Amino acid sequence: MTGKRPLLAGAAAVCGVLLVAPSASAEVEPGGWTSQSPSFSVQERGCGQVDNLTFKLTCSTASGDQRAERRYATYTGGTRQFEGYFKITSMGGTRISLKQTFRDAPDAGPYFMLAVERGGRLYAVHGGATVASGATVGTTVRVNTVHQVGSSHRTYINGSLKHRYDSPGGSYYDKFGAYRTSSGNGPATVAWSNIKFWRK
Repeated sequence: MTGKRPLLAGAAAVCGVLLVAPSASAEVEPGGWTSQSPSFSVQERGCGQVDNLTFKLTCSTASGDQRAERRYATYTGGTRQFEGYFKITSMGGTRISLKQTFRDAPDAGPYFMLAVERGGRLYAVHGGATVASGATVGTTVRVNTVHQVGSSHRTYINGSLKHRYDSPGGSYYDKFGAYRTSSGNGPATVAWSNIKFWRK
């Protein structure tokens, strides 16, 4: 009887390791991903306010730089996946950018911007294509972007592929929060949660 105890204890220890091991399983396009925790900086400009993962534009100004965002570290090459959930808790304005993939130097500038209109239409800022509907006040929406640098950038809403761009090579970074587009205005409050990053 005593000879069996170490075996049982060892099995319990192995089970414990399996239960607590971190998972790199991504929600979309599974297989071969490695979890990441990139650094970020907080950007507050104009009437933008950031409180952890709550992003507010407190004014209705339709000009100037009005933003409340997190800007993540630059990446170059490979395939990157972002995942996050957002819930618009108030929307007095319209045409607010929620998630962005930006090009970094030497070709710095916006590459893909996912924005929302009052009423819940999600759209690509450049080109204006509708990405999805239903992003109304109080509704939680999951966003995944999969960026294969030098090939394509794919956007999933609630697990379904909704938009695809060709992608040149270069350096990029992710941003999310609440940002007034050139044709938009606040006020707006957006709460983000469950932010994850992977690469392969």
